[in-house]
Amino acid sequence: MSKCNSQNTIKNGSIYNGKPKFICDNCGRQFVENPTKKVISKETWDLVDKLLLEKISIAGILRGTGISEIWLQKYKY
Repeated sequence: MSKCNSQNTIKNGSIYNGKPKFICDNCGRQFVENPTKKVISKETWDLVDKLLLEKISIAGILRGTGISEIWLQKYKY
């Protein structure tokens, strides 16, 4: 359901992992039904900061923390 709670939606392609994307005909907002957003804990943020300061490779940080490469590339400490 869209943010404006309209039932007037149509399919509008898919996102990177194949989940269908929809668009609201009333407000024009695009959305994914039942998104699976992973919340990253404060402890993981702190660990990433320490690993970056120690100049650990990106691949090593990803393996050690379980975060996504996209999140790490966008992360600013």
